[in-house]
Amino acid sequence: MANKWFETVGEAQRRAKRRLPASVYSALLAGSEAGVSYRDNTAAFSELGFAPHVAGSAARRDLSTTVMGQAISLPIIMSPTGVQAVHPQAELAVARAAAALGTVMGLSSFASKPMEEVIKANRQTFFQMYWMGTKASMSTLMERARAAGIKGLIVTLDWSFSHHRDWGSPWIPEVLDLKAMARLAPQAVMRPGWLLDFARSGRLPDLTTPNLAERGQAAPTFFGAYRNWMQTAPPSWDDISWMRKEWGGPFMLKGVCRIDDACRAVDAGVTAVSISNHGGNNLDGTPAPIRVLPAIADAVGNQIEVVLDGGIRRGSDVVKALALGARAVMIGRAYLWGLAANGQAGVENILNILRDGIDSTLLGLGRGSIHDLQRDDVLITSGFLRVLGGPS
Repeated sequence: MANKWFETVGEAQRRAKRRLPASVYSALLAGSEAGVSYRDNTAAFSELGFAPHVAGSAARRDLSTTVMGQAISLPIIMSPTGVQAVHPQAELAVARAAAALGTVMGLSSFASKPMEEVIKANRQTFFQMYWMGTKASMSTLMERARAAGIKGLIVTLDWSFSHHRDWGSPWIPEVLDLKAMARLAPQAVMRPGWLLDFARSGRLPDLTTPNLAERGQAAPTFFGAYRNWMQTAPPSWDDISWMRKEWGGPFMLKGVCRIDDACRAVDAGVTAVSISNHGGNNLDGTPAPIRVLPAIADAVGNQIEVVLDGGIRRGSDVVKALALGARAVMIGRAYLWGLAANGQAGVENILNILRDGIDSTLLGLGRGSIHDLQRDDVLITSGFLRVLGGPS
């Protein structure tokens, strides 16, 4: 059997592209419109440099931290991503990989596996919600999450609409009926490894959302849940405060890019904010999260936890984010490529690559712990930073 280990996130992406049907792989590259934000999320990291030391480095480096009360062995948690049709085990494989590396699983409302199964695979699971449906239905969902043992809530606001892409959007069926399977068959036949995985599992890719099932009713399809979200009026800050109080536990607000929004989040009583533009899949032209991170961390970092989500491909990217004010980072596409390439082992592979990269970067910087990182460890080029919603 060919060696399934890969050395970089980029290699995992290449293997995922070779393994997945074209439309499935294309769905992972879901940048909106012209993809300006999508490209900037990763490119921005290359504009930052380091100021290394040559002596006095610690023999061992400490990568551990906490996020929303959860102790984790490395400053990386799994960002919630919906309907993981890249592998039959989907979110269960991701949760087990995260548990094996000692970190948190983020589970999407739009996931294909129910929270009760996922939390058995990883007791450190955060559940992600959108503002959708009625307050009564959201309260019911939060109660279900509490009963399951969910450790924290992630409320995603950085998804206003999935704009069409200039390079085209893949066709995704509402359900995998005979007509849909016939249309997708030519793609699937060209990717026999992916098809064989699902054949062995005895199940077709699941496009339903069991975490959004009403009591006694069948789980809605992804697009059925999507329509429900689109038909729900957007939340106010009072609504966010209500949701935080209704949950009553650790609460992360995801999608913040502006200082004034971060300050309003503090007022709403959140535990943490995630600096994010939804992987470039929201309002195109929004700066990369790493560009706006320092100003937001300066404004609210002494009051709440600040997490960065977007563009992480290397351990050195993680270190740059931590040095600029993040407590930890979230990854999405990186682990999905690992999942597609080699299931749970592939996700563990990704986490190990990033962990080793963090460790070697700390060694080069002469830092014994991620908590020792300083802003002057990073070289910030002129014009790199963006200050949104506050004094420049």
